[in-house]
Amino acid sequence: MFHISPSIAIPDAEIEFSAIRAQGAGGQHVNKVASAVHLRFDIRASSLPEACKARLLARRDHRISRDGVVIIKAQESRSQERNREVALNRLRELIGPATVAPPIRKPTKASKASHRRRVESKTKRGRLKTLRGRIDED
Repeated sequence: MFHISPSIAIPDAEIEFSAIRAQGAGGQHVNKVASAVHLRFDIRASSLPEACKARLLARRDHRISRDGVVIIKAQESRSQERNREVALNRLRELIGPATVAPPIRKPTKASKASHRRRVESKTKRGRLKTLRGRIDED
């Protein structure tokens, strides 16, 4: 089980890993060792709560495909196991904020005094602008 928060955990079967060769300069082992890791996680088929799934799918993140699959590539380390940990931490950082519901906004009404101040400042500004106009010589 992969724990996102104290109340939410994802079964290991829902997270798919594949080892690939890392990009960039290497060395003698570069063409033999697959140390980079691709993590794939299908949001729609997961066991996450429906509200969490909806918030995740609504996010505009380049790591989430149109099909609702999270794809994370980790290749920082030369160790495949360390790259797996990095990918899982990135998944936790992506899903974590979606587990918390945003606070409901309570619309407020402007006070009479603030409304009066706003209108007075607008009329004062209007008077100032009329004084800048052309002067008639009558």
